[in-house]
Amino acid sequence: MTRGPILCFGEMLLRLSATPGESLFQSERLDARFVGAEANVAVALARLGVPSALLSCLPTGAVGEAALDTVRRAGVDVRHVLRKAGRMGLFYLSPGSGLRAASISYDRAGSSFAATPPESYDWAEALEGAAMLHLSGIIPALGPQSHRLSLAAIEAAKAAGIPISFDGNFRATLWENWCDNPAPILAQHVEMADLFFGSARDIALLLGRSFNAHDPGERYAAARAAFERFPNLRHIACTHRRVTHAGLHHLSARLDTPEESFETPEIEVSDIVDRIGTGDAFAAGVIAHLDQGIAEAAEAGLALCTLNHFVYGDLSPITAEELAAFRSDGGGDVRR
Repeated sequence: MTRGPILCFGEMLLRLSATPGESLFQSERLDARFVGAEANVAVALARLGVPSALLSCLPTGAVGEAALDTVRRAGVDVRHVLRKAGRMGLFYLSPGSGLRAASISYDRAGSSFAATPPESYDWAEALEGAAMLHLSGIIPALGPQSHRLSLAAIEAAKAAGIPISFDGNFRATLWENWCDNPAPILAQHVEMADLFFGSARDIALLLGRSFNAHDPGERYAAARAAFERFPNLRHIACTHRRVTHAGLHHLSARLDTPEESFETPEIEVSDIVDRIGTGDAFAAGVIAHLDQGIAEAAEAGLALCTLNHFVYGDLSPITAEELAAFRSDGGGDVRR
């Protein structure tokens, strides 16, 4: 991407994590990190040298300022972040270990972001000069007002002729608080998107159909069905993950257009440090390389996603040089 920043719109959160190997509150210490699906993408893009900006609302006071400074220091443009009185959303993470899966509990109700109506944002100013708007299905999952908020962002980008990247990011525990059938709401968003991050499972939810996500042929069929249902889409990107245990996964990535498809070979990802946020790294890698073709975008996205499994926290520290080095030699020995 060479023109303008990627504008990432969404909520920042405070992630409170148990010590690896412990369950939540087993000990008295929690690790605190500022994160957020869209902020994660903005930071990963900035680290790769791709201009990015964050549009959000953070609470006034020290906590909101610290969150803002986290993404600012990564090189993200934060001029369009609103500040309002209120609280910051939280989530609590119990990391996985061996055959014990990780678990997340949300505490997001009434946050400054969730309480801010669409009319509070100057969409035209924030979108001016942007190369793309990126957001996710987490926003409408927060409630009816947030549903209006995400649609307002997409409609403003559409009116300005700015391409839209939408990550399904399905969060069942958020949706069940207010909506029994999120598929029509998510479909509203995908209908206006140019780039959709969604797996065969996500597409099955949207279309009310069944696809076997473990079968490459079925993944291809799911993409074809999505293009037929959502003719505005130009790209669909996803990863496929096979989990052996918390420290050993097998990953592949694919990228489809209405005319062509590409799927990477599966790779083994072992000795995993932290898998939370790796999907956002994949999204950033794809967006950063999309203008170089679907094979390059899928491979770069998978590489960045893979690297993020080996660092603690959601935010990617990986630079373009580190990504290139990993892709050329696969990592391993010390570089001197």
